Amino acid sequence: MILVTGTGRTSVDVNANLRLVNKFCYLGDMLSVDGDADEAVETRIQIGWNKFKQLELLLTNKDISLTMRGRLYSSCVRSIMLHGSEIWPIRKENEVALQRAEMRMVRWMCGVELHDRVPSKRLRKRLGLDDIILVLQQNRLRRYGHVLRTEDNDCVKKCMEYEVEGARTRGRQKKTWREIVEKDCQARKLNTEDAMDCTRINRWRKQIKDD
Repeated sequence: MILVTGTGRTSVDVNANLRLVNKFCYLGDMLSVDGDADEAVETRIQIGWNKFKQLELLLTNKDISLTMRGRLYSSCVRSIMLHGSEIWPIRKENEVALQRAEMRMVRWMCGVELHDRVPSKRLRKRLGLDDIILVLQQNRLRRYGHVLRTEDNDCVKKCMEYEVEGARTRGRQKKTWREIVEKDCQARKLNTEDAMDCTRINRWRKQIKDD
């Protein structure tokens, strides 16, 4: 319990009952005790569907061009689904869940059924949309570059570079966010020095945008 004194200062009642939870929402992003992105992805997909259904009459209106519907979807639905995604330690299963949810929406907007067997790439092209996994990667790299350019004493940069001491447990370990984003850099042949050097930062930004 937080108490407000007559001077306007606040103090915490240490005797107040605290509830232990396995997950909680912070600034629109769902954080879980496991440290993975499962809860966050599931929550954002659900919120994305809610927004899609609110805009269904516009997104499926045949009097509106597919390109315009794609822009509306990207601005109002996809942006909500990917809120906070730049810091997710995402797994393959999470990417599949996001792709599956988006393609259901894309088929809905295009008036195409799954049994019509129209390739996903062709449907996204009709709407002028990139693959959601590509956008997810771009978000991570953009955030990574921003953190790299901060001062060495910045708390976010310290957390990113922090190495936990002690022996790891046996078995396959969960990938950290830093390991994921470093793999993104390798896939796009990016050098972290490009993000920090003012004379080479344009190359970093260009490589992020390139498919």
